[in-house]
Amino acid sequence: FRCEREYKQAAMAEGRVMLHAQIGYRDLEKSRKAWAEVHAAVAKAGGTLDRYGICLDWSMGYPSDERAGRPQGTGLILNDEEEWRSLTDSGPVAPHFGDFVLGMPAAVENSLLALAAGATSIGNLGQYFTFHLPGWRNDIATTEATLEALALLAARPEGILIHSNLDDGFAAIFCDLASALGAALLERYIVEDLLGGRIAHCYGHSFSDPLTRLAFQRALAREARNPGTMIYGNTVAYRGAGETNYAAMATYLTIDALGQTLQPSGHALNPVPITEAERIPDIEEIIAAQLFALRLLEPTPTLQRLISLEEADRLTDKIITGAEQFYRNVIAGLQKAGIDTENAFELLLSLRRIGAKQLEELFGPGEPSDTEPRGRCALVKASTISELESRARDASAQLNKDERDALTLAAPKICIGSSDVHEYGKMMVENLCHTLGIDVIDAGVHAEPADFAETARRNEADAIVISTYNGIALDYFEKLQSELIAKDSKIPILIGGRLNQIPKDSNSSLPRDVTGDLEALGAIPCPDLVHFARRLAEIAMNGAS
Repeated sequence: FRCEREYKQAAMAEGRVMLHAQIGYRDLEKSRKAWAEVHAAVAKAGGTLDRYGICLDWSMGYPSDERAGRPQGTGLILNDEEEWRSLTDSGPVAPHFGDFVLGMPAAVENSLLALAAGATSIGNLGQYFTFHLPGWRNDIATTEATLEALALLAARPEGILIHSNLDDGFAAIFCDLASALGAALLERYIVEDLLGGRIAHCYGHSFSDPLTRLAFQRALAREARNPGTMIYGNTVAYRGAGETNYAAMATYLTIDALGQTLQPSGHALNPVPITEAERIPDIEEIIAAQLFALRLLEPTPTLQRLISLEEADRLTDKIITGAEQFYRNVIAGLQKAGIDTENAFELLLSLRRIGAKQLEELFGPGEPSDTEPRGRCALVKASTISELESRARDASAQLNKDERDALTLAAPKICIGSSDVHEYGKMMVENLCHTLGIDVIDAGVHAEPADFAETARRNEADAIVISTYNGIALDYFEKLQSELIAKDSKIPILIGGRLNQIPKDSNSSLPRDVTGDLEALGAIPCPDLVHFARRLAEIAMNGAS
């Protein structure tokens, strides 16, 4: 096949469900080893691994001549074309460079290297709208690089799939699944109608409800002009450690397999290892997840006969109708504001600067409501929002009377921000604070430590709350603490999320837990929502005394 798009079309015609694995250790040789070993293990079991997603480090998003001294995460760092090629030469699996290529200041150079390495599926356009690299504030240069890279990929004769993970863009923040699909329609308009490329979408991280997960797949299948890339595992459903997370994996894989059998959309299934709830999975754990998925696929043809699609298709119709309305609302609203919506640069930059929350407030398809998030009744509420509300209620109910009274009496004011683009943990804390009547100061996502500290100081916050993801917890805390010390501020800092980091002097590409290090520096680590609420109550009690 000339490209992955043609490969996927052939698999869809055969009725074959495809598999995707995500790899990308900091160490290149370990990544190459994984590339070979995971493919070989699946083949030995009688299956086919169709594609790999490569977890590039976020520092790869900076222009190559500016990477020195920039903060690093836990992903793979490729230094030259030979290293890009050596990775993708390690096994007969389609390479998918999904993150930190498009949407980044280094979009053009990274796209060229991905092409040279044989990739015909390149992303992640979704990150353009929500992800800001630490210390990089030039969104004009980012937009220029992204637009040039999109035009380059659109012009390639192979038919490159321009990948966008909706969960890394606006979809994870929208309250309405109709708005989430509407974002896909906006991206399709920019990539295909304005630039002549081929867009391919991914989703799945935060789609926890089986019914709406299936309905969204069917809606996306009806609207798409190209095969999708992959359906990501519902990692939000992984809670804590241990084999109980296999229940969540089995749930989303079953729905995704049925979706691809009943209405193929070309998405490969991504069985995420259960250890991702705690850390980056090792090679053996990726293999275990793939073999689990392979076995789970076997009864899919029989399961089809048990499924009624009436309710799913009712939701599918609502999602599509609302998505088309959202798309029209956005285009009309931007035109009214003087934006040239036929100019891809203006349109991209406008959407990025407006942001997901304001877009849904202004243009969402639901009826206005004073009591609902974003001021609108969702046509089909995103399961992320429902789950956040439920977890906030559960955590609030676990507090005792003294803890509740302390929070009510002290009425602490917290300043909350996320160290990166991932907003789920931040939204979860905000929901709990709303339930408890606690005042919240929003420092935003990918909050720069200096800005975070100044926002907290200026608003006289009683506590700072950090939500963080993989690989930067210690570095980020140290920078924020330094900024507070420079401002002579002693605001307590609570931090939750993935509290890990790759040690600077380590030969391993896997991060280690840094909870103890954070505590030694004065942080208050919070492993869960209830723990956070209780520690905040302690701060309130101490302040009152």
